[in-house]
Amino acid sequence: METETATPSVRPRAGADLDASVRLLREVHEHDGYPRSWPGRPASWLTPPGFLGAWVAELGGRIAGHVGLAGPREDDGAPGAWSARTGRGVDTVAVVNRLCVSPAARGHGLGALLLAQAVAEAGRRGLHPVLDVACHDTAAVALYERLGWVLLDTVAQEWGPHGTVAVRTYAAPGGAVPVSSRPAPAGGRSS
Repeated sequence: METETATPSVRPRAGADLDASVRLLREVHEHDGYPRSWPGRPASWLTPPGFLGAWVAELGGRIAGHVGLAGPREDDGAPGAWSARTGRGVDTVAVVNRLCVSPAARGHGLGALLLAQAVAEAGRRGLHPVLDVACHDTAAVALYERLGWVLLDTVAQEWGPHGTVAVRTYAAPGGAVPVSSRPAPAGGRSS
């Protein structure tokens, strides 16, 4: 893929993009272990319950990134953490999910572009974006923190055959998240 001079772009995911999005997901899974377990129906996994939208990033003429947005589900940690922190209902959030960028296309700002698109769509819907990320996914954690996402809490989630996994919950900057009561990140350091 020619990426040195290519200009990235982000657009809504079309039905015709699902096969390429699944190939991208496979590439990321094999390189990074995300998602932790390969889904039995990857196209459906990219379109979870409560689906509000998805976008793809293109670079050098190919799909090189993906992000989704969905309503809160019972097994998401961030909506409950947001509600506890702000006193607002979980119905006031949209969950950013299924973010992945091709290893060959990293370093071009695709993750930030995709997140910005999901945040903008949540805002258009009058919802505040939140997300969950496994604590062991240090590259994703670094991206969210570099972009100013606010750590809400670290929670344990049951991830099927993987047992309990430590998950960090975040809210996009803004939205009156009380900063003074931010929990310390795992490891005891404050961000």
